[in-house]
Amino acid sequence: MASPPATKAKQAATTGPLSGKASKSAASGASGTPRAQASAVAVQQKKAAETVSLKGVFEELAAGFDLQKKQAHLMLDGLVERLTTHLKNGARIRMNGLGILEVKDRPARMGRNPATGEAIQVAASKKVAFRPAKELKEAV
Repeated sequence: MASPPATKAKQAATTGPLSGKASKSAASGASGTPRAQASAVAVQQKKAAETVSLKGVFEELAAGFDLQKKQAHLMLDGLVERLTTHLKNGARIRMNGLGILEVKDRPARMGRNPATGEAIQVAASKKVAFRPAKELKEAV
């Protein structure tokens, strides 16, 4: 896969007017405080996470196991359909090495409209919860 394009900040930092010796002297000036340096390091370390779709994962598996993409997509559709059916029926789904999917009930509660501050009633609902496996936690 191609790497994501450089951000404007990165481009400005590498091609801007403060390159070479000028950037070193500017860095040792007013922004040379430890707090400014720490925030600059935090900005450099923060990067956008790449989004990989389930379709892309199955295409990679298809290529790795010499399957046709159409077969991989049929398997993907079948997997999602089966998982949805089991979750609707109230079953927990345990995937070794990955984690557990289960449906949890969320009771009704009082909330606030952030625009007006008015108290509103939030209806009860269900949510799908994922609890990662120990192996997944350690791997990440």
